[in-house]
Order: sequence, then C-alpha cells, then structure tokens
Amino acid sequence: MKARIVYASMTGNDEDIAEILEEDLQDAGFDVTTSDISFTDPSDYLTSDLCVLVTYTYGEGVMTDELKDFYDGLAKLDLTNQPFAVMGSGDRVYGTAYCQNVFDFEKLFKQLGAVEVIAPVTVDQSPDQAAIARIDAAAESISRKLHE
Repeated sequence: MKARIVYASMTGNDEDIAEILEEDLQDAGFDVTTSDISFTDPSDYLTSDLCVLVTYTYGEGVMTDELKDFYDGLAKLDLTNQPFAVMGSGDRVYGTAYCQNVFDFEKLFKQLGAVEVIAPVTVDQSPDQAAIARIDAAAESISRKLHE
C-alpha cells in the first residue's frame, strides 16, 4: 500500500512529525514517499493509497505562500474516496488560530471527496514524548483501518 506524506516546515518541527509518521507507516508495511510541500505537485496524491499532509500554522493562521499554492492546486483535484490524514504543529498562544491550517486542509480534503481515516493530530510547537505517542497511535490506527 502506497502512502504519500507531504510536509511543510518552517522550523523543522513538522518535518520531524513527518519523519516519525513515515517510520511508523513503513514499520506497518506501507511503501512511503515523503516530500517537502515546496517540491511536490498536489497531483502526486492521485497515485497513492493514503494522502497525508503535515503542516505548520504561522501566527494567526494565515497561510504562507507555499501553503496557499499547494492548497490551491489541491483544490483542483478529485479525491473521491481517497483516504487521508492531516497533522501539524502550531502555538497555543494563538488561541482559536491554534493549528488553523491543519483544519483548513482537513476541510478541503473532505470537500474534495476524500475520506478521513483519523482525526487531525495537532502538536504544540515541537513533538515531545506525548506528541510522539499520539503520532504512533495515529499510524497504528491508520494501518488498522486501511488493512481491514
């Protein structure tokens, strides 16, 4: 089963999240391709059995240019019945904007007909041991649901 993880990372936190998830999914038997959002065409998701997006939220939740470009490209796709998951980091100091871009991408995937396999995993800034445990549990849940 092919999984495509696309990540956007300013500080390295979301790249770390993507790497943790990549290792977990590989251990579960997935053939995983991981790439930086700046070097990925959204249509790459069309050849995958699982689409994963890992993104940061900057400040009050406004998308940076790299996120907006990918978002706009993704919005043109038909992802009907395509399994997906979203994860990402933010800073709780921004209150209701915490991890806003994670939820923006979740909403878009659903609008495109994709099927959410797990609830979004959010991380306050960098992945600590508790966040790593949540990522590990998410990967286990993804594997269980897609290998049924």
